[in-house]
Amino acid sequence: MIRKASLLVAGALLGATAMSVIYSASVPASAANNSTYKELSVFGDVFERVRAQYVTPPDEKKLIEAAINGMLASLDPHSSFMNAEQAADMRVQTKGEFGGLGIEVTMDKGLVKVVTPIEDTPASKAGILSGDYISKIDGTDVSGMTLNDAVEKMRGPIGTDIKLQIVRQGADKPLEFTLKRDVIAVQAVKYRVEDGDIGYLRILQFTEKTFDDLKKGIDTIQKQVPDDKLKGYVIDLRLNPGGLLDQAIDVSDAFLNKGEIVSTRGRDESETRRFDATDGDLSHGKPIIVLINGGTASASEIVSGALQDLKRATVLGTRSFGKGSVQTIIQLGDAGALRLTTALYYTPSGRSIQGTGITPDIKVEEPVPDDLKGKVEVEGESSLSGHIKGQSETTEGSGSIAYVPPDPKDDVQLHYAIDLLNGVKKDPSFPPDPTKVTLAK
Repeated sequence: MIRKASLLVAGALLGATAMSVIYSASVPASAANNSTYKELSVFGDVFERVRAQYVTPPDEKKLIEAAINGMLASLDPHSSFMNAEQAADMRVQTKGEFGGLGIEVTMDKGLVKVVTPIEDTPASKAGILSGDYISKIDGTDVSGMTLNDAVEKMRGPIGTDIKLQIVRQGADKPLEFTLKRDVIAVQAVKYRVEDGDIGYLRILQFTEKTFDDLKKGIDTIQKQVPDDKLKGYVIDLRLNPGGLLDQAIDVSDAFLNKGEIVSTRGRDESETRRFDATDGDLSHGKPIIVLINGGTASASEIVSGALQDLKRATVLGTRSFGKGSVQTIIQLGDAGALRLTTALYYTPSGRSIQGTGITPDIKVEEPVPDDLKGKVEVEGESSLSGHIKGQSETTEGSGSIAYVPPDPKDDVQLHYAIDLLNGVKKDPSFPPDPTKVTLAK
């Protein structure tokens, strides 16, 4: 069941990663034409003029990195250049343990936008919220920085303090936060038994540890509750920013016996890749409800989309973030790596959720405390400047409220799912009808 393809899915990372395949640099698929080379010679002339004549001697390495990132930023919000240090950091983070603040971020409107804080990290403990904009880092304006520059500035030695100025929707003025950098050792899956006979699996993000943590969680629940007593599982993907594609596939496969889980489609038809489930449902066919919200992005949307399309689970909550693009990590030797959007991914029915998101089978709004109203709405991928427009994208866009109550007893969406599994509530979409599966042709 374990797949070793190094693919990732999400935004830029302080806590998660972007869906990617890792390659070494090679010859371009097609040669540039003469006019392109002429324009490149203009770039060379401009660079030489700046290097030789700017009022103060510029840092040539930074000039080149800025030029590369400017080119990539013109493509979409998720393509970027990583220098050697940043590329090494990415490789560490996908292992599920890294140093930092514990926030997954992207660039929007010239500021760093928080996609989601990772649970039990300095960012979440300090009160950073999904949808917050970071305007200053240690007193320095973020405006004008690249995303990588901002991420680099937020990193530092473990135990050191960092000050963030946050612009939050609904707040009268910017908010100031002081956080202490820490080792972010993220437990990929948290699990427990609800109501004495329902398995609860909260997948926080998709790192190299996720499938193993999930299997451990299922095994633990099955030891605590006899199979004939276990009514089903709640898979909580709320506020999950994504991560490794192979882990998303393995997590989906854990609850399936057959069917296409996801496909990725690039510029050329020959680049299409399809990933199918294998026999062996670890849950023994028990009913499943998947929880999603506006903070559910990328790899977590692959899982929810696959289980929804294959009628293996009922999806409950509010519309997801809508990031359906694949980034390829191209290693550039000692220089670093290029993160380049190379494909879109599609659910089993052929849906691209880019800019649209996953629509739940059962829409259940999570009540937001008065002090957070207007502050936890996430507009999603469709609101990001320069995003790739999805095939089904409408003016409605993607994203929704990204809030999960800290105390499970206050969690309306979770209790709705539990009531469905207990038979207290009824809905036509639960359990789903496997005879009504519609797959892509």
